[in-house]
Amino acid sequence: MNNIDQEIFNLINSQKKNFPLDQKFYVDNIIFEKDIEHIFSNQWVFIGHVSRIPNIGDYFTVSIGNESIIVIRDKQNKINCFYNVCRHRGSHICIESEGNLRKLICPYHAWSYNLDGSLKKASMMGEDFKKEDWSLIKCNKNIFEGLIFINLSDKPISFAEFIKPLEPFISLHGLGKAKVAIRKVYEIEGNWKLALDNFHECYHCHPSHPEYCEVHSKDYIQSYGAGSHSGPESAEFNKLLKNWNKKVDDLGYFRGEYSENKFSNFYRSAERTPFSNGRLSETRSGKPASKLMGNFKEFDGGYTTIGPSPFNSLIMSNDFATCFTFLPKTNKKTLIELMWLVDNNAIEGIDYNKEEISWLWDETTLADKRIIEDNQKGVLSKKYVPGPLSKMELGLEKFKNWYLKSLKKSICV
Repeated sequence: MNNIDQEIFNLINSQKKNFPLDQKFYVDNIIFEKDIEHIFSNQWVFIGHVSRIPNIGDYFTVSIGNESIIVIRDKQNKINCFYNVCRHRGSHICIESEGNLRKLICPYHAWSYNLDGSLKKASMMGEDFKKEDWSLIKCNKNIFEGLIFINLSDKPISFAEFIKPLEPFISLHGLGKAKVAIRKVYEIEGNWKLALDNFHECYHCHPSHPEYCEVHSKDYIQSYGAGSHSGPESAEFNKLLKNWNKKVDDLGYFRGEYSENKFSNFYRSAERTPFSNGRLSETRSGKPASKLMGNFKEFDGGYTTIGPSPFNSLIMSNDFATCFTFLPKTNKKTLIELMWLVDNNAIEGIDYNKEEISWLWDETTLADKRIIEDNQKGVLSKKYVPGPLSKMELGLEKFKNWYLKSLKKSICV
């Protein structure tokens, strides 16, 4: 173990139980680089939906730390993911973040590639040059129910093992037969762990998110707001959950809850829970916002929350889905991308209204941007000292422990 790894190892071991991380984890560039290499890169992370690139040659790019990935549909209608690195001298090939191309052409020396990544043309090369040796480098990818997952590791964890416990929760909502209704990107001036710390607790919901508290009852927030079903008990919500479970069983819909029981390479969770007060959808009025999706024949008054990885979340009513992706950019900058999915036959203005389906999480994410940025500013102070966590921040402690064990494991290899 080198001196830098030894210093990080000692820092990990010095973290206090039921306290946030020390300052260095939120500001240090070396730790950020290790986060990308050992935390983000080892996860299967969804970065988009197939409906975003419906035509041959449609593409978009995704940037994480120093990496840029091209996601493109080829002439065989297959979606490919490539590192945005020319095989000649390394220039980015796709400069624009999205578009449509007949072929991929490097803007530096005009090496051109087919949509399947094979090298098409490289002028004035030597006689021993073989085009087949210089295809674009593929990024590990899998597609499940229309969601495009990537993994930046050289030896990715089994996707089948990763997706198995989440399959019934995702499949219920028919995302493979959905389309992107809205997509928004929020640039946060804060470390990715501060962004996720904020997302893993609802201790801040009452003072900061009146919209969220308007839709979700105080009993639900008390039961699930600490992170999964681990908050202080709410007899009222437990009664509601028991009655709703019976209703869902009678309708024949899938329900349940899943979370990791022990430390592993995965950080997954999923649950189906009821709305309160007769709500049918995650809207201001509680009324449906679009056509029913997936296996639903009628509204069951519930919704599904899934955390496939620390960097993703799916929050799905019976009629639309809100998809979150957290992309670390630098040690003090994170992008949060939100996609709202509706049934692929839903017609805007007739079946759904964009403002209605995006209202809650757009308002909530804008507020979170302010919260996280204020948090980052305070954490930068020489007077920052982590304070004790509340009973409503158990999810934050769980995430911290998983993160520290994952980082420690990586530097001890």
